[in-house]
Amino acid sequence: MSFDEEDSIEHTLLVVREVSVFKIPPRSTSGGYKCGEWLQSDKIWSGRLRVVSCKDRCEIRLEDPNSGELFAACFIHPGQRESSVEPALDSSRYFVLKIEDGNGKHAFIGLGFNERNEAFDFNVALSDHEKHVRRENEKETGETSDSDSHIDIHPAVNHRLKEGETIRINVKHKPSSGTGMLSAAGLSGSGKPKTLSLAPPPSGAGKIRSPLPPPPNDPVAARLASTSQGVGQRAPKENMKQTNPSTYFSQLERNHLPATGSGSTKTTASGWAAF
Repeated sequence: MSFDEEDSIEHTLLVVREVSVFKIPPRSTSGGYKCGEWLQSDKIWSGRLRVVSCKDRCEIRLEDPNSGELFAACFIHPGQRESSVEPALDSSRYFVLKIEDGNGKHAFIGLGFNERNEAFDFNVALSDHEKHVRRENEKETGETSDSDSHIDIHPAVNHRLKEGETIRINVKHKPSSGTGMLSAAGLSGSGKPKTLSLAPPPSGAGKIRSPLPPPPNDPVAARLASTSQGVGQRAPKENMKQTNPSTYFSQLERNHLPATGSGSTKTTASGWAAF
């Protein structure tokens, strides 16, 4: 293999089936570009993107997906990635590319990916090419750094879950060790609240218990007992007097009959002549 044939070898680092190209306005500030300023009507092309490594140069090619015709190309020379590819300030899916026609003329266009993982793979492919070029240069000069001596170029690993895959996480519940009022009531934040269990009522809960007997020498208790006995003895006699009609009749006779008899004696005595 000749030296020219070795330079003509190309390594495809990434292929994205569909990307969008926008006509962008001039940079408004020195900070960078914002994709929010790009209008949907400014979309000028959509097609396939390929990242190709040509020895120490990396090329970003925008091609027609059917015919493979080249629409535009961005050339990244060693150490000039920031001037050729610039990310947008307000989105990780959009970039600004510096395209060249091969005759010294260049222009800036907007590049947009449909998915964030595609934009991530695009960044990884450019970084892998830079590491590969730096490692080849160090081999030629015989200088190797400790940080890059154990780094291998691997394709980007997709850690996304496939359709139907699930992740199971086992979480151990720690028992609550609080001894305060909240933990006693089941409110210590340990998941489910505890139920308070009450003891059943005693069998004789429906009966009213009699009060305790008073002491034997209590004067108040003796007075209450004598009063209750007197009331109990007078009540039958009063009832007998109220229920015996003959008693009322005999009292009426005593009150009225002697008064009538004395009046008659007086009248009879008034009718006789006194001698």
